[in-house]
Amino acid sequence: MQDHFVHVQCGDCPIRHRAVCARCETDELAQLEQIKYYRSFQAGQTIIWSGDRMEFVGSVVSGIASLTQTMEDGRRQMVGLLLPSDFVGRPGRSTAAFDVTATTDVVMCCFRKKPFETLIAETPHIAQRLLEMTLDELDAAREWMLLLGRKTAREKIASLISIIARREAALNKKKATGQLSVDLPLTREEMADYLGLTLETVSRQISALKKDGVITLEGNRHVSIPDLDRLLEEAGDDTDGGMLV
Repeated sequence: MQDHFVHVQCGDCPIRHRAVCARCETDELAQLEQIKYYRSFQAGQTIIWSGDRMEFVGSVVSGIASLTQTMEDGRRQMVGLLLPSDFVGRPGRSTAAFDVTATTDVVMCCFRKKPFETLIAETPHIAQRLLEMTLDELDAAREWMLLLGRKTAREKIASLISIIARREAALNKKKATGQLSVDLPLTREEMADYLGLTLETVSRQISALKKDGVITLEGNRHVSIPDLDRLLEEAGDDTDGGMLV
């Protein structure tokens, strides 16, 4: 773990319009400035271990992290992804519930936990936004239950690509329609782990989506989506994007 010394003013932050501070007024942002600091993590580095005492909460500014649960027999299951603007940690909870690992290089805007909990109690805008984000996370978790339990392998791959593409469009303040492109943050092995598929199945389904013109590929990671509505149809989602944006 390394301190990230480039200090970004809240008003200039690239995730400002989607993060926990999205509704803050100028004076509230000033209060957040007093308790925040930045940390950077290299790909593969553990940000938090399950059961560790949480000394901070914060938002992912850039990069992707994974939430992982380790079972008693040592098996590990990826249970979620943290994308830019997602919140890490739970006010009022002293320890971490999951391992949080940097999938790519990650920069986090961290808040000292105790002052942040005090700020929530005194600042309705922050508390309201955190509640909205928590409910969005619950909706997303329910959607993933459907994805893992009922969707075909092809639908799972299409769903994952569409989720990442729509989130990136939202962060860049673009309308999530028509043609989009995205760099996938996960290797195919990680996609297989996350979706409960084999590596061979992931590779086969990506190739099939490419062959059918649903996506185009440059290298292993850069994906172009000629028609988002068609990708959503392949994912088994409504063309309005469902609840996952």
